[in-house]
Amino acid sequence: MNKVILVGRLTRDPEVRYSQGREALAIGRYTIAVDRKYKREGEPTADFIPCVIFGKAAEFAEKYFRQAMRISISGRIQTGSYTNRDGHKVYTTEVIVEEQEFAESKRESQQGQQAPPKYDGDGFMNIPEGIDEELPFN
Repeated sequence: MNKVILVGRLTRDPEVRYSQGREALAIGRYTIAVDRKYKREGEPTADFIPCVIFGKAAEFAEKYFRQAMRISISGRIQTGSYTNRDGHKVYTTEVIVEEQEFAESKRESQQGQQAPPKYDGDGFMNIPEGIDEELPFN
């Protein structure tokens, strides 16, 4: 059985291209960073998994998925090879996505992209410039 389930963050926005022919098929590609359970000093802390998705699901990913968003996917691992321009054989491994979904709420996604608040040495948060008129007190 060839089945994989992954949860990770998109390393960039999904990219969709269309196949040539009578009926163009959407082919989407994205990479997700999946944290490793055990982290050893000097080794990477995440694996970067290339993913391919087809049809309406690819168009959905392009429209709604964004860089750094946490998603969950399931599918199968597919290996392949090709000869590059220099004549060297290149081996590939990617996940063919069968199902994909959001793994966090929209609010969590937006909060993860905001910069953390800055604090003074006394433990109080700095108030950004121009916000004085929005404060409920003087």
